[in-house]
Amino acid sequence: MDRENQTVLITGASRGLGFALARSLAHQGRKLILDARGGEALDRVYNELKDLTDVIAIPGGIQDAAHRYQLAQAAHRLGGLDVLVNNASLLGPSPQPELLDYPLDTLAEVYQINVISQLGVMQAVRQFLKPGARLLNITSDAGVEAYPGWGGYGSAKAALEHLSAILAEENPQWKVYWVDPGDMRTQMQQEAFPGEDISDRLPPETSVPGLLRLIQGDLPSGRYRAREVVQEAIG
Repeated sequence: MDRENQTVLITGASRGLGFALARSLAHQGRKLILDARGGEALDRVYNELKDLTDVIAIPGGIQDAAHRYQLAQAAHRLGGLDVLVNNASLLGPSPQPELLDYPLDTLAEVYQINVISQLGVMQAVRQFLKPGARLLNITSDAGVEAYPGWGGYGSAKAALEHLSAILAEENPQWKVYWVDPGDMRTQMQQEAFPGEDISDRLPPETSVPGLLRLIQGDLPSGRYRAREVVQEAIG
């Protein structure tokens, strides 16, 4: 793929992994469509990256159908999408409650953001996805491991993983990846462990090379761990 003519949509791009990936792609000259719930934080990202490449920043939440339409129209204006990175997500309550104490209305919101709205974004932009497009759905080890206290977020990510697997079977014209970035030193990680020292976690930048390999390479659709993808490439 010609990097300078590639367009990448990243949701949840105002901080953490989304911002780290956007910054790396901007330095490569990729055209970017970025979204985030926090308008001020997204503005800071836009101001940092706008001199590096073409950037469209659209504040809003992916649970909003009108916002998803805006993302699709931005993809149309830029000539279609080469890459979609579904990175936006919702942790839920902090600290995480056990399932029998989990408020059901909150659980519905976690599923809405982490599963249903992810599919909603893909449905919104489907007509603008180019042949051979890469779709990266950011997941978690909590989607495959049964961690006590992680029933809400973890089961939502498990649903996203299976949704991604079925999507890959139904759409062989695209590369569909569901990617575990690993534990990272991010605001969400801190919210998941309130009051704890998370300085031992690696920064999100350490997971970016694995995402880039999936974006730039030709690996088959499937589940990947971002840091192991890079290690396999080195080996």
